[in-house]
Amino acid sequence: MPADPLFPFPLDPSLRPALALGILGLTYLIIALQKVPFTRLDRPSGALLGAVLTVTLGVLTPQQVYREAIHFDTIALLLGMMILAAYLAEAAFFRKASQLALRAARTPRGLLAGVTLVCAGLSAFLVNDTVCVMVTPLVLQLVDDAKLPPLPYLLGVAMGSNVGSAATFTGNPQNMLVGQLSGISYGHFAAVMAPIALVTSLMCAGLLVLLFRKQLPRRRFELQPPPPPVDRPLLAKSMIAFFGVVIAFFAGLPTAWSALAAAALLMAAGNRSPRRVFERVDFVLLLFFAGLFVVVYGVDATGWTERMLSALGPHLGSSASGQVVALSAVSVVASNLFSNVPFVMLAGKWIPAFAEPTLMWFALALSSTLAGNLTLVGSVANLIVAESARERCRLGFLDYLAAGVPVTLVTTAAGVGLLLGLAALGLV
Repeated sequence: MPADPLFPFPLDPSLRPALALGILGLTYLIIALQKVPFTRLDRPSGALLGAVLTVTLGVLTPQQVYREAIHFDTIALLLGMMILAAYLAEAAFFRKASQLALRAARTPRGLLAGVTLVCAGLSAFLVNDTVCVMVTPLVLQLVDDAKLPPLPYLLGVAMGSNVGSAATFTGNPQNMLVGQLSGISYGHFAAVMAPIALVTSLMCAGLLVLLFRKQLPRRRFELQPPPPPVDRPLLAKSMIAFFGVVIAFFAGLPTAWSALAAAALLMAAGNRSPRRVFERVDFVLLLFFAGLFVVVYGVDATGWTERMLSALGPHLGSSASGQVVALSAVSVVASNLFSNVPFVMLAGKWIPAFAEPTLMWFALALSSTLAGNLTLVGSVANLIVAESARERCRLGFLDYLAAGVPVTLVTTAAGVGLLLGLAALGLV
């Protein structure tokens, strides 16, 4: 229990667990609603409000927040990867990748598959949220020039980015959390998850083509856009920094400081105003993470994670394979009720109690990532795509759900099956 609360309210210490749970519920409600009626609260402000209430009501002390609650390595890793992606965008890397996808596509259906797979490939190493920010406007321009319906391609960006991001720790924020909490090496995680991400990305692209085959004509493209102006010196420096940090990850060096070191060196050598690059970094997302860390730590410090696990335990089975399936099912539902990042923060506290914790870390990362494709609110990447495209195309909840249900069910079932198969071979 906190010994020195910020404000000495005359509260019975036994009330702290109830306060922690109430704050968590309020925070999750704001996250799920995205915007609270009659206020301007949204996800980041909801997480900040929850963090402030956690301290001011005495659930945690400021010292606990600074020293224990916030995973600064996760925030530093996310910041470093965002800066690297911002420099790649400045060099027109994403515009060049989009143009190459159009040239290779030849048909509208091929373009849909190409967009999905390109976004999946980019998100395997770059943060999927950043990929969606950079690629969505480019894809909208492509489909406008080709006179194609934008909806299938927007879904390709969001769903491809989600599925492909399962491949590595740096693919998405929840995987970064798993990397920091699990102790699994970057190389081991990628060796298990990259093949699964490849198979499920191909399945995702195929399913989207199948679902939208009637809306996409068979005609071949006549559109051949001119090559985008690429800043070749900056692109070369950015690619060197990017591949350098990936090598550092596989070599087992600290991921957060490797990413920050590469970002800092690129800032020094890039010959580009860092302020202009920083404008592309989503600092609000970092604030969102910090607030969630505080709220979830407050719940854990007051004993709620153990109580939740005790309640769920009898329903999760005793065998490792049964626990993988059960946790994956819970993850799909919870990630869409509360979003995948806060769920992983909470569920990560349960993993040591399972029969095979290492396998369960893989299952949590995989299921929470693939669950992001079920609904529009299942992943921050989905919301980024919808928001970026709002002036050109309305991507509504039901529009997303119609494709999200089959894509999520098929890819999750396949992904979990592949994970269990690899575990049976002793490769996990």
